[in-house]
Amino acid sequence: MSVAVEAPPVEAPPVGALLRTWRERRRFSQQELSNRSRVSTRHLSRVETGRAHPTAEMLMRLSDNLDVPLRDRNRLLLAAGYAPRYQDHQLDDASIAVVMDGLRRLLDAHLPYPALLLDDHWDIVDANAAVEQLLVGCAPELLEPPVNVIRVCLHPDGLAGRIVNLREWGSHLLQQVSHRAERTHDQRHYELAAEIAGYLDTSEAAAPFTGPVITLEVDVDGTPLRFFSTAATLSTATDAALEGLHLETFLPADDETRRRFDQG
Repeated sequence: MSVAVEAPPVEAPPVGALLRTWRERRRFSQQELSNRSRVSTRHLSRVETGRAHPTAEMLMRLSDNLDVPLRDRNRLLLAAGYAPRYQDHQLDDASIAVVMDGLRRLLDAHLPYPALLLDDHWDIVDANAAVEQLLVGCAPELLEPPVNVIRVCLHPDGLAGRIVNLREWGSHLLQQVSHRAERTHDQRHYELAAEIAGYLDTSEAAAPFTGPVITLEVDVDGTPLRFFSTAATLSTATDAALEGLHLETFLPADDETRRRFDQG
């Protein structure tokens, strides 16, 4: 009779190693981080090598200067033996219902123009009714939850065939995802960047955009519609789930697009 052997648990890296990783990700020398955080280079070096133990307050100060996301701040605290400081609720949790309700009201307030509430990986949390006009014709499997708006835009069976300026818009989205991957070092962000890069022809760089803003130009029922987008985040979030949310809104970039949506 064979006996199943369980793999040993993977030990979390010590707090010093985690701090060093974040410092190197931000391309800070120990001296630069010391200057920013007012922690001596000697003490910082001792923390990174495990010869000194940081206080929780020091970890928070270093995290602020390293722009560490809230979930990773909790990991730093746990690695040092402290309790996490930041909640990480499910988005349907009653404790954050008033915030979610406020964000959804902003979606409806943006009508008649499209607006989406997205999580940190660009999965759609909610959207207003105007978004449906843009998604007509997309493959049904791309619209099965969780719907990733970046994938829907650039997948050959999504919006890509109707985006008039696909090279420019695709380059813009790829840059956004790549920048977020560099900030978070989240594997899902790296995977999404690699996926959408595969949808794009990157043999030639997109021509520099000459207008005042980068626009999304999409064909809807034979009419090219042009939008520019804005993004808003909760700058005061102390919940990790809320920190990743952002409101993406689209506004008409020409009179024809405005007339189309104003007339319903």
